[in-house]
Amino acid sequence: MWLASFRLSLRDKFVTLRHHVMAFESLTDERIGQLLLMPKRVSNPTARNVTDANHDKREYIVESVDGSERFRLFVRQNKTVSDDFSCGLQWLPAGGEELILARYNGSSHSHPNRLEGNHLDFVCHIHRATERYIQANRKPDGFAEAATAYQTCNGALNSLMADCNIAGLETEADHPQLFQ
Repeated sequence: MWLASFRLSLRDKFVTLRHHVMAFESLTDERIGQLLLMPKRVSNPTARNVTDANHDKREYIVESVDGSERFRLFVRQNKTVSDDFSCGLQWLPAGGEELILARYNGSSHSHPNRLEGNHLDFVCHIHRATERYIQANRKPDGFAEAATAYQTCNGALNSLMADCNIAGLETEADHPQLFQ
């Protein structure tokens, strides 16, 4: 009985994941670009830091300036491994599904671009949701490119905010020449 329940549970998780990806099957690269570039503002700039056993985390609510779209801006930093961090922008459409549009990760791990068949080995990298990955029924933000504009979590947050047209937080860029 336990094995049957376990298989059902795994199947349900797969179906849920597949449904989650398929809910965005009509999302195009053009629409993703519009969401990323529309002017946005953080509505809770004093969000509290939440700490668990391994990470410091913060979540901000972000709204498009015209009020038509809502997003979540998340920041996660490992407490012991300085290059293990992630800053991301998640779209919160009215229908209830959520989609990570962009993630700015540290260099703590290797990342495979499964459709392209290549790897980014222990470099900072930026994930973007793509129509191609959605259509292939992969994780929408499964594609990533190497990044050189940041080396720290704060630098990643600064880059994400600049690249995704988000205002409302004080951030500071990394100075790449200091890391060479």
